[in-house]
Amino acid sequence: CTVKYSGYLGNWNKLFCSNGNSKCPRLMKLGKDITLWGLEIALLSMTKGEAAVFILTPEYAYGQRGCPPSIPPNTTVLFKVEVLDFIDSDECDACFELTYEQQDRLPLEKVLKVAATEREFGNYFFYKQRFKIAKDRYKRALSILGRSSSSKAEQSQINTSKLLLFLNLSLTYLKLERPDRALKYGELALELDEGNAKALFRCGQACLYMREYSKSQDFLVRAQRIQPFNRDINNELKKLA
Repeated sequence: CTVKYSGYLGNWNKLFCSNGNSKCPRLMKLGKDITLWGLEIALLSMTKGEAAVFILTPEYAYGQRGCPPSIPPNTTVLFKVEVLDFIDSDECDACFELTYEQQDRLPLEKVLKVAATEREFGNYFFYKQRFKIAKDRYKRALSILGRSSSSKAEQSQINTSKLLLFLNLSLTYLKLERPDRALKYGELALELDEGNAKALFRCGQACLYMREYSKSQDFLVRAQRIQPFNRDINNELKKLA
């Protein structure tokens, strides 16, 4: 979860911890980064966007010993908390502890849910401009989608999930200034959906970056035929010209 918090002693008269000045609070894991029992219980009771105040008695906070020198023994503390965002990663954590053979036996519904959650993590880090971590999350999601499907319907669901990841990876590699990799994932997306305008656009961008102007024009013109009024595609064609 990403959380804004401030911790006070007694009756709000002494601030002992806060991340309120941070513009982009980091993603924290319950039980690992957040280990205060009362605060963990508090966060589990909240929804995204909710703000609340919690009074934690010593047994839910710092106990009989306190936390010298900031927090005296047997101290009741107050926490002002706002939940900015959260992702439920329990199933992901459990899934990636399994062997490849065990993962392959999981129900497809669960596999798709794990892949979607990993993509959500990737999107979170992408929008924080932490592109290398985003890339690793997208690839982690892909790793669980390599199973063999038993029907066309199952394969279609797997391909839909893969397509989103290929598109995300193509854009992420453009941000990482790796147009060769961006082109690779754009072309993988086109293998699944040859008329995907976004994939054609990504491939066109990658080729333009590599100064492969003829290939770039081919991809971008094909994208423009599908979405003739798309401003990004038309601007990229102007840049190419």
